[in-house]
Amino acid sequence: MDETESLRARVEALEIARAHQERVAEDLSEALAAQWKQIEALNRQVARLSDQLREAQSAGGGGETPDPPPPHY
Repeated sequence: MDETESLRARVEALEIARAHQERVAEDLSEALAAQWKQIEALNRQVARLSDQLREAQSAGGGGETPDPPPPHY
């Protein structure tokens, strides 16, 4: 194999590696975007549940102390 063929093979290997890295970066970006959407949805759900809990506590007399735990035998 002469020098030109060797260089051509190395360039081709680098191009293949670069294409693979680009695809991996795109896949990771898509996964990150999907996870971010899920995190935002979960944050909204937690906020709604917190509001519902506060409303239930204020409507149900949330200031009362809970019953003591039963004795263990």
